[in-house]
Order: sequence, then structure tokens, then C-alpha cells
Amino acid sequence: MKKEFDIDADYQPDSFTFTKPNQKVVKELIGRYPAGRQQSAVMPLLDLAQRQVAVDGAKASPPYGGWIPRAAMDHIAEILDMPAMKVYEVASFYSMYNMAPVGKYLIQICGTSPCWLCGSDNITKVCKDKLGVGMHETTEDGKFTLMEVECLGACVNAPMVQINDDYYEDLSAETMSEIIDYLSQDMKPKIGSQKGRKASMALSGPTTLEDLAKKTGVA
Repeated sequence: MKKEFDIDADYQPDSFTFTKPNQKVVKELIGRYPAGRQQSAVMPLLDLAQRQVAVDGAKASPPYGGWIPRAAMDHIAEILDMPAMKVYEVASFYSMYNMAPVGKYLIQICGTSPCWLCGSDNITKVCKDKLGVGMHETTEDGKFTLMEVECLGACVNAPMVQINDDYYEDLSAETMSEIIDYLSQDMKPKIGSQKGRKASMALSGPTTLEDLAKKTGVA
């Protein structure tokens, strides 16, 4: 259930190429940088590869989420004319890149102090109990992987989780359970605050610039 990063593992595909539509994106991404600086595109290309794998994974049985195979890193190294090791170094340094297969829905629970003080332990418990897996493990059906991460940048709306590209804030054990139920059926849960909070304002409403808030419809 837990897959460690291993460039020689059985799950590593033999080859990787960008799809035709993504090959156009590759050219556009490289073109953003000055001549001779194409290696600066390594991070967006890694992200593109991870997203392409996620698209393929959503159609697979069992499904899987976005991750970056060794073959993809080697392919990017060839495109950018850089040593493969340098691509490995970038991919392994940043936590946004998954170096081994993950579930279709990657649940990243923030465990930093504000979220912890607001009950992230309860969110973690619900996820573990409901999914039957521990941290950095994937459910047998391939749908969910559970991870604990550092600050996700919405401390006012703690506790929160990130699932793939979406953020779910102001969570409780009950709302986290409901989110998992929706995703289990491949349905889209409500993203953002689960308490109806607008942006990061107080739950009671705006406390400054009240007139402006009313005019813009956030109060």
C-alpha cells in the first residue's frame, strides 16, 4: 500500500513522451525563457508531466493520481539538454512533485501549528478511520493517498486540507467525512470554506470597510 520512491521499481514505466497537445505546451513553456536558458523550464515541465500522468491514471483500473516516473524525468532532461541527475534533484526537492504512484485523490492534511490547534488531529483521525490507511499510504482501490504536509497557507481558515488542486477549509470531522464520501463516488465536493466564510474574513462577517464589503456583495 505504501510505495517508496525507487527509480528502478517495477511500477516505473519503460518510456514516457508528452502527448501531441502537451508537446505544444512544452514549446510554449520553454519559449518563456531567454535563449540558452531553457533549463529554467524544468519545474513547469515536471508539473506538466505529473498532470499528464494524472489524466491517464483517471481512466485506469484501478485509478491512480499524478506522479513523475523516472522515464518522464529522463525525457525532460533530453528536451532541456541537461543531466538527468539535475532533473531528479529538482523533482525530489519540491514536495509538490510525487516521485511514486499516488491515489487518484491525494489528501494532504496540514499539521502545522494553527491547523493543529484548530483540530487537525481530528481530521487526520477521520481520514485514517474512514479510508483504512495510514500516512503516505494508498487505499487498495487506488482512489486515495493520505499525507501530512506543512503549512498550506490558509491559517485563518484552519484546519484545512489540499486534495489535488483544491483546498478545503474550516473543516470539522463531519465535513471531512462528507468530502471523502463525495470523492468516493467521483463527485465534486464544495471547495473552500466549509462554514461559508468569504475569503479569510471573520466568520461573523467583515470587521473593517463594512460599507465597501456590502457594495461588493461579500457582507
